[in-house]
Amino acid sequence: MLTGTSHCGAAHWTLEGGPGSITACNCTLCRRYGVLWAYDYVDERIRVAGPMRSYTRAGKDAPSLEVLFCPTCACVLAWRGLRPSASGRTRIAVNVRLAPPETVADLPIDHFDGLDTYEDLPRDGRCVRDLWF
Repeated sequence: MLTGTSHCGAAHWTLEGGPGSITACNCTLCRRYGVLWAYDYVDERIRVAGPMRSYTRAGKDAPSLEVLFCPTCACVLAWRGLRPSASGRTRIAVNVRLAPPETVADLPIDHFDGLDTYEDLPRDGRCVRDLWF
């Protein structure tokens, strides 16, 4: 099980089982936050807990997700889909930068071009430890 906590410790997430590869996205939101995502579905393998606030993109009539953050220290914990899929499951991703570095350092990074093409990019062999700085 992986865990991540906000800087103040008030909010946290858990992810049961292996997270698979981690995603680095360059969209207008992710690049500003500097987040690295591990994915699953709400209340399946991922759980978020503690006090949280949410942000949905301003000026968008029907935003598809909300960003969850700690109201005390403002750490970004996760994003959560606002509409379930046809199967009734709701997508969620947690920010692995909130996990202890030694628990996620060797996880491979997948890059996603959320800014221009909305496509996965080829793997370049980097792991989470390569993106700490």
